[in-house]
Amino acid sequence: MKPKVAVINGHPHADSFCSALSAAYAKGAGGSGADVRVLSLSGMTFDPNLKYGYRKRMELEDDLQMAQETIRWADHLVFVYPMWWGTMPALLKGFIDRVFLPGFAYKYRKNSLRWDKLLSGKSARLIVTMDAPAWYNRFVYKRAGHVAMKRATLQYCGVNPVRITEIGPVKSSAPEKRAKWLSAIQKLGARLK
Repeated sequence: MKPKVAVINGHPHADSFCSALSAAYAKGAGGSGADVRVLSLSGMTFDPNLKYGYRKRMELEDDLQMAQETIRWADHLVFVYPMWWGTMPALLKGFIDRVFLPGFAYKYRKNSLRWDKLLSGKSARLIVTMDAPAWYNRFVYKRAGHVAMKRATLQYCGVNPVRITEIGPVKSSAPEKRAKWLSAIQKLGARLK
């Protein structure tokens, strides 16, 4: 049975290095025999604001219904996004708020502090671009953005393991360095990790 991979590009601009990284991972995974679907948030139409919290249901736009179907279908989720202000862009956060809903990603148990993790059995890879060096993110920010995405979002919903690849600093990188990163990400996709 072919592995099923969903690559989710969380950069709000279509012409970004994250788009190139998403394409490289998808090319590697597809070349290894996986079925691959790519979601680019920059081209999707949805309101990223969960206006009522969880008190009142917002109807899902067609693109978000398709995103839920893709996530449900996939064995492996790959999120590609830049780190801005120590975490993900607002568009990706809004996507998660709107898509990872109770009843889809998790379900609270009645009269219990426990919950069911509805995305169990899936794995994930975070490919995160940064302008700061990795050591700065680790020692100054304590990898807070990574912890939020890995533990408080994906693992909360049952996705495990969640691996992280940091790319950076991007802003000051030469074209040759970017080409090496793209090659490394394509190889990562070919290994389906």
